[in-house]
Amino acid sequence: MTRICVAGGTGQVGREVVLQALARGHETAAFSRHPPSAGEAAHHDGAAYYRADVTTGAGLGQALAGSDVVVDCLEARGGKALRAFASSGVRLLKAAEEAGIPKAVLLSIIGCDQVALRFYSSKAEKEIVYAESGLETVTVRSTQFHSLLAQLFAAGSRIGLIPVVRGAKFQTIAPAEVAAALLEAALEPPSGERHRLRTIGGPEVNDMGELAETWKQLTGSRARLVRLPLPGSMGEYVRDGRNLIPEQRYGSETFGAWLAKRADYL
Repeated sequence: MTRICVAGGTGQVGREVVLQALARGHETAAFSRHPPSAGEAAHHDGAAYYRADVTTGAGLGQALAGSDVVVDCLEARGGKALRAFASSGVRLLKAAEEAGIPKAVLLSIIGCDQVALRFYSSKAEKEIVYAESGLETVTVRSTQFHSLLAQLFAAGSRIGLIPVVRGAKFQTIAPAEVAAALLEAALEPPSGERHRLRTIGGPEVNDMGELAETWKQLTGSRARLVRLPLPGSMGEYVRDGRNLIPEQRYGSETFGAWLAKRADYL
């Protein structure tokens, strides 16, 4: 049995890693700045939850103690956490090394080094931290999540206009299937390669307008689709298809199938 520590184990992907690790019989720990109490949606019975903060290092030693691998599902959306995202990775890996953990797995985004948005570039900077660490590391880059598009469409629908980027296609993937790929990487035996990069994508490549129409059909929304240009590096990224990897289709759950089971996004 492997003891797996999930950094950011209460987030969208992190809690799926915790759930799947427990289902496979592994000893599982998770930490975040605000660990959930029993009965909360992010709490899974059988997991050990710790309060720890990678921006300061507080609590990391206790959270990591006794683990065989750490899976980093941490996110930083803005402010101090985003500015310190890469340095927080340094702090986490140093604490893992001090705890005797030989391996770390990082969740990242496809083509994050090709977009001049701070959220994406912070991911690329953290990838470098992992590639230069003294541990065995695996970085798993994923295409965009189904939930990202669902949230965007829902936000637009509230004002009656759903934005669709001209020329944009997406290969969205279910967060649970991303979690499965992270867990696979965590449990793989040593490969002989010190640092590895793997990229996974969803089961289908769809025009953004097709995804929006699927969302409208399942939600009953009467909002109008508005096709807009997207300037800058992000626009080039999606128009050029650098957010796609059709040769590495990983999961099987399509956007429509995922959405049909999630009333919270409808």
